[in-house]
Amino acid sequence: MVKTRIIKLENPSAPTSADREALREAGEIIQKGGLVAFPTETVYGLGGDALNPASSKAIYAAKGRPSDNPLIVHIADLQDAGRVADMSRPEAMLLAKRFWPGPMTLVLPALDTVPRETTGGLDTVAVRMPSDPTAAELIRRAGGFVAAPSANLSGRPSPTDAEHVIQDLEGRVDAIIDGGDNPIGLESTIVDLTVEDPMILRPGYITPEMLSEALGKKVELDPAILSMAADAKPKAPGMKYRHYAPKGSLTIVKGNPKTVVAKINELLADAAKAGKKTGVIATKELALGYKADVIYCIGSAGDEAEVGHNLYRILRKMDDEGVEVICSEAFADSGFGKAVMNRLRKAAGGEMIEVS
Repeated sequence: MVKTRIIKLENPSAPTSADREALREAGEIIQKGGLVAFPTETVYGLGGDALNPASSKAIYAAKGRPSDNPLIVHIADLQDAGRVADMSRPEAMLLAKRFWPGPMTLVLPALDTVPRETTGGLDTVAVRMPSDPTAAELIRRAGGFVAAPSANLSGRPSPTDAEHVIQDLEGRVDAIIDGGDNPIGLESTIVDLTVEDPMILRPGYITPEMLSEALGKKVELDPAILSMAADAKPKAPGMKYRHYAPKGSLTIVKGNPKTVVAKINELLADAAKAGKKTGVIATKELALGYKADVIYCIGSAGDEAEVGHNLYRILRKMDDEGVEVICSEAFADSGFGKAVMNRLRKAAGGEMIEVS
């Protein structure tokens, strides 16, 4: 158990002189082998020195994360990508210049500078350049290379504000930087550039359509990441684990809105009879039709960004409320909606009912 320092920033979007001093101190913690949780535009990350094997081991231990689940190396300057990864493939620099800084991670051949403790034992490395000003300042202060998975206990919903991080990691890490709410709320898109045809290993805010337009050719998703088949084997090692899960059981119901409401209410009634506390993740359009102990409105059915931004926050609120049986509407499985449905399916452990 360590004493965790909570660093509250005055202006995360444009760090003040006091903020920069606090980030300098946080960077020194990382350089000395410590761990610091920090905000990005996607979710909060748990940062350690990406080039220090002991730091990567400490990240796995703090999260309770399987050691074969690679860590993403965060950089703040484009030229630094070539110090940890082979950027010789033309698509690498094309995508980097188009989408960095931003919510995209590239999987590339790793250079010898990156310890295998950071890459999960693989000869590839995942690299990202976040757009959040606080993250960029911290990365530079920490030496330029920060390994950072999401700052939560492994398996739990990813944190989208500092309070979530404190709930999970206080006493496990050296410092937590409170930079307010994350604007996107879902993890970055992961693009594999070690295969002949670039492939999305984890959907995110940067959509297949955006990548296809940038590259001038169709970019596919790894078929296994959207499949719930027991024998599906995602290419990204981390995607094989149950992630983003609330403590209660979660079932997704997909179909015609009227029948979705009827089916969810049926499931809720059965759970209530069994003495279970019930909850619903609902769109604005259908929220008034449900009968549950707890109903959280996730946003409009047509607003993928709003739905994605609110998903993890609502899953954590269900935990706070002690909800034991959760039902959720399904959402559009296109554009950014692919990322939302990917996370929701993982949180539900594949429990999805289709109604006509």
